[in-house]
Amino acid sequence: MAMFSRLIRFLAKDGRTYYGDAILSSGVTDITKATQARVIKGDILGKHDITNQIADVRLLLAPFAREDVKTVRCLGLNYEQHAQESKMPLPKYPVLFYKPVTALAGPFDNIPVAAPAQEVEGLDYECELVAIIGKEARDVPESKALDYVLGYAVGNDVSHREWQLKRGGGQWALGKGFDGWAPFGPGIVSSRLIKDPQSLKISTKLNGKTVQDSSTKDMIFGVAKMISFLSQGTTLLPGDIIFTGTPQGVGSGRSPPLWLKDGDVVEVNLEGIGSCTNKIEHIKSKPKL
Repeated sequence: MAMFSRLIRFLAKDGRTYYGDAILSSGVTDITKATQARVIKGDILGKHDITNQIADVRLLLAPFAREDVKTVRCLGLNYEQHAQESKMPLPKYPVLFYKPVTALAGPFDNIPVAAPAQEVEGLDYECELVAIIGKEARDVPESKALDYVLGYAVGNDVSHREWQLKRGGGQWALGKGFDGWAPFGPGIVSSRLIKDPQSLKISTKLNGKTVQDSSTKDMIFGVAKMISFLSQGTTLLPGDIIFTGTPQGVGSGRSPPLWLKDGDVVEVNLEGIGSCTNKIEHIKSKPKL
C-alpha cells in the first residue's frame, strides 16, 4: 500500500495543490506543524512515487480530494462512556450510518450551518479517530483487519441532535450529513507509524476549553473488529473513510446541554496526528427572487 509516512494534501505557496509526504522535525508528530512536504506523484491509492521535489505548505486541505473518496461510513455509540451519557444500552453490533462525500471538509475549513439547522438549537461536536481503507477488503478476519488500513486521521462528526433524533424519521443521516459537517485531517498518518489505534489520546476543545478528553481504548468495537464486521459480505474499497465514534463529553450529554453557536471554534485532536480547528459559521439565507 502506501509509501508515505504522513500524507497531506495542500495548497502550496506556488499556488498549486499537491499531495505530499509531510516533513516534520525530529520528535514532532503534529502534522499541523509541517511547513514543507515532498511532492507525491501518481495514484495516491495505487502506484505513486514520493519525489525529491520539496514544496512549501501554504494551507492544509482535506487529506483526500473528493474524487479519491469512495464512501464515508460512521459508527455511532462506539465508546462505552458515551453510550452511558446518552442513556442508551451498549450496542451488541456496530451502529452504522453514512455521511455524503459532500460532508467532508478540511482541517481548517469553517463549518457551515445552513438555514434549516439554524431553526432550533442542537448543534454538537464529536471528536473521532478516522480510519482510511487502503486496499480492497471483503470477509476479513479480525486478526488481519489492520493490514487493510492505509492510515489514520482525526475528524469531527458534526451533528444536529434535533435533526438527528427527531426530524430524521428514525435515521441519523439528516442530522449529520449537511455540507462540511465532517472535517478531517490534518493529514493521514500511515498505519506503519500507528500500529495500535486503541491506545491514543483523543480530545475536543471548544473556544479553548477542553470538553472531551478520553482514549481510543474506550471503544466498544476496536478498529480491527469494526473493519472485520463491516467487510462481512460487503466489499470495502481503497478510499473508504470510516469515522469510528466519539467518546463522552458531547454537548447533548451535559446538563444543561452545550450547543455550538455561530462563531464558536472547535478543535479536535488525536495523539500522533494533530488537530482540526474549525469555526462555526451560520450561513445567511439567500434572498428569494
